[in-house]
Amino acid sequence: MHGALKISSPVSTHITAADAACALGSTLAACKDAVTQRHHGLRPLRELVRVPGLEKLLAGWIPDRSLLLGRRYGVATNAALHVARRAVAQAGWSAEELSDAWIFAGTSRGNAAESFGHTSFRRPVARFSASNSLPSEIPSALSIELNIRGPWQLLSNACAAGLDALGMAHLAVASGAAPRALVVAVELPLIPELLTSFQQSGLLSRNNLNAPYHPETNGLQPAEAVAALTLEPPGRPAKAALLGYWASSDAYHALAVPADGRGLRSAWKQALSGLPDLPWGGICPHATGTAEQGRAEQRVLQDFLTEAHAQTPLALLKPFTGHSLGASGLLEIAILSEFLQQGEFPGAIGLTPVARDQLIFKMASGMGGHNAIVALQAL
Repeated sequence: MHGALKISSPVSTHITAADAACALGSTLAACKDAVTQRHHGLRPLRELVRVPGLEKLLAGWIPDRSLLLGRRYGVATNAALHVARRAVAQAGWSAEELSDAWIFAGTSRGNAAESFGHTSFRRPVARFSASNSLPSEIPSALSIELNIRGPWQLLSNACAAGLDALGMAHLAVASGAAPRALVVAVELPLIPELLTSFQQSGLLSRNNLNAPYHPETNGLQPAEAVAALTLEPPGRPAKAALLGYWASSDAYHALAVPADGRGLRSAWKQALSGLPDLPWGGICPHATGTAEQGRAEQRVLQDFLTEAHAQTPLALLKPFTGHSLGASGLLEIAILSEFLQQGEFPGAIGLTPVARDQLIFKMASGMGGHNAIVALQAL
């Protein structure tokens, strides 16, 4: 399909460890439990920060604020480091395995809070002022603090950044270029200047309706999140298999989404042409809550959920976590991997069983018209 990037691989990679922190809790286990119990983590923004006109906006933030602390690095970097250390410990990598791993990080805003001077609470060191404001400080710090000597990369593909970081890691590991990869995504967007710009662009919810596909939903509920996972070739015990990654561009508008969802549609066609004909166990859409995105995404899903797949459950996770922008895709993958390890899928109407031969899809879209899809399987 013209306009899409056919970047799947016939070789699967395995998610061997994962951890996260978001509005649902400061560990991945807590996040999974909250989704299982159908509890969301959204609260009025005024409980965290004052932004004129947005005091009642529902938003989500990481409960354990100590994850943001550290004098050398910015707050987003500190959160990434804390959660990445936990994921690496779960993976059980030796010092040698850690040393030659590759790092892929995703974020849309990086350490924006540092640039606007909102992080005096972490007692920053003046010497690091320049590096603290760099988005690339995130993977750089992971390399330095974890003694990872393989290359690091940062992707900033708007709200698809985390899922794209995972996709690029999959390509590197599946091709044999990377022996293993640490994938991290982080977003701390609850700062007045950023929220004001989102409000001016009409992206924030004006009615707090927390249902992405409801016809009266008119905007997103912003949230913090950080997620980290380890990706390896098959061989070790793992949470889930990653079968492929596909991406496309709308080539349409800096903010708006084409009504026919043509870019996302193109990515779907590429994915289905590169995968075996297997039953579908579930789809986790992007589902931000913005009206244009919701209508376009639903139209694409309706076209692909034909009779053979009409009963495929959907996992709408942002009503629980809020929308963590560039971290959202990897966060939702981490949550899905926890359920898949138990042979379950967190559908909108409750948990459904997942068989090993079923395909699980995760979608993400970024402002400016970038789309990404990955396919998973339970093991």
